[in-house]
Amino acid sequence: MTDRSYTRRGFLALSSVAATGLAVSACTGASVGGGTTTAAPSDKLRLFTYEDDATIGSLKAQVRKFDQQNGTTTTVDSLPGSGAAQYPDKLRTELLGGSGPDIWRIWGGQLGAPFAKAKQAADLAPYYQRFGWDSSISAAAIQGMTFDGVKAGVPFTARGIGAWYNKELLAKAGIEAPPATYAELEEMNEQLVAAGITPCGLGGKYGWHVMRLFEYLLEHTTGPQLHDKLLLGQESWDRPEVVEAFTLFKKWQDSKWLPEGALGLDPADVGNWYVQGKVAYDLEGQWSETTAILAAKKDPKDFGVFQLPTGHSPARHSGFVEGYMVNAHSGNKDKAAALLDFLLKPDSQKAMQITSSTVKGAEADPAVMPLSAGWDEKYGSSPFYTIQDQAFPKQQSDQYFSVQSDLLQGKVTPAAAARKMQEIVSAWARD
Repeated sequence: MTDRSYTRRGFLALSSVAATGLAVSACTGASVGGGTTTAAPSDKLRLFTYEDDATIGSLKAQVRKFDQQNGTTTTVDSLPGSGAAQYPDKLRTELLGGSGPDIWRIWGGQLGAPFAKAKQAADLAPYYQRFGWDSSISAAAIQGMTFDGVKAGVPFTARGIGAWYNKELLAKAGIEAPPATYAELEEMNEQLVAAGITPCGLGGKYGWHVMRLFEYLLEHTTGPQLHDKLLLGQESWDRPEVVEAFTLFKKWQDSKWLPEGALGLDPADVGNWYVQGKVAYDLEGQWSETTAILAAKKDPKDFGVFQLPTGHSPARHSGFVEGYMVNAHSGNKDKAAALLDFLLKPDSQKAMQITSSTVKGAEADPAVMPLSAGWDEKYGSSPFYTIQDQAFPKQQSDQYFSVQSDLLQGKVTPAAAARKMQEIVSAWARD
């Protein structure tokens, strides 16, 4: 983690729903349409998340343990796979419709900000004090769930995106070590293609998975300072460095460094292809060791992970924070916070095999998750740039996804894509 703030311009830019300031209800029956009624308390809780099949079972097991100890009944619902493309909209719709959860999982940055701005998420400061979260959780991670000074969420994981690779496939292509420069990365891709191996496994459905490649290329062509200014709307995207990034992005597809028909592939399917031997590597976070390698009952020693080389100092990777929010109109806020405190205990984090926990004492066990522990040791304190679909509000992310799709389909040129991105970001930056 880094001490760099996630708040980005104080989160003044909101989604259209957040800007309305509508108060909404919990699933326990609070009023909607601008009302501020708090629902009656009960022993029933509902938690909404985007856990996939590989991890939802361990979460439910810990929730059941809490219920048994506290006399509660908690329903855990999940919407896996779609990422930021669908999950926030589904959550927002539920909240506005009066059937929202007591607790929901959410990303930091501009994805979590609208729920805080609309006062749909409760201020958790009293619970930070009650449960001692300020001392038990990484301070930098807490900043990632703090919006305009309000602790509207509690973080449980801090992720870093790297290249997770299949050692056997790299060896088959005659590659002895991960690349140290961008030029070496391109050379590695060419060697893999020559050996009949698709290099990088990314899926374009929903937009966010293949986005990880473009944001890396943007870091490479612009460097850290300019990249950050672009994300803040402080510099124009209509510039040669951005055009170069889009040109490289198209090159990766045209050179067959991505799977055939990548735009239509589901990340839920593609994300473990490097484990199955269908591609050489993928751009994933520490969760991949649990959801892809260990879930497939593979030995982590057969795989590796490296930070993508940017050619700049400091060397940065894409990163983000995830956490939980509590419904501001739930009648069960105390019980919801108690459940979160239970899930944030080191024993619970370890039982759920959280590979990048923000909780002190819950660091990845090298004996169980050597790759995640190795990443933390090598890159855990490295600075990072905010992952793009968290750096922008959802509306701007969706607009970027459209530009990304048009570029890869050949509907727009790299120069036109850069101009369109300037229109998108400048309109947001003026809000």
